[in-house]
Amino acid sequence: MENWKRALVAGSAGVSVFMFLKRKPAAGIVLAGVGLATLASEYPEKFAGFRERLPGYVDQGTAFVDVVSRLGERLAEVAGSGRSRWYEAFLRG
Repeated sequence: MENWKRALVAGSAGVSVFMFLKRKPAAGIVLAGVGLATLASEYPEKFAGFRERLPGYVDQGTAFVDVVSRLGERLAEVAGSGRSRWYEAFLRG
């Protein structure tokens, strides 16, 4: 990869993080897109493989979020019932 492309990717990633920290998500997304587009133009075969595996990543992420939400619901049920001594002990340390 040429030096100017490396600088563009690194700069856009850094400024994108800065924009997210400054609570300007639209600018952060645009700048992250610039960096990703530059990487995609340099390595099209890698991004094609990623696009093919993307549905599997989405399925795994959805399953993870489902497990976490069920855990949160269960903790809310236990905290709401009279059996919350272990939960309170867990929170204290």
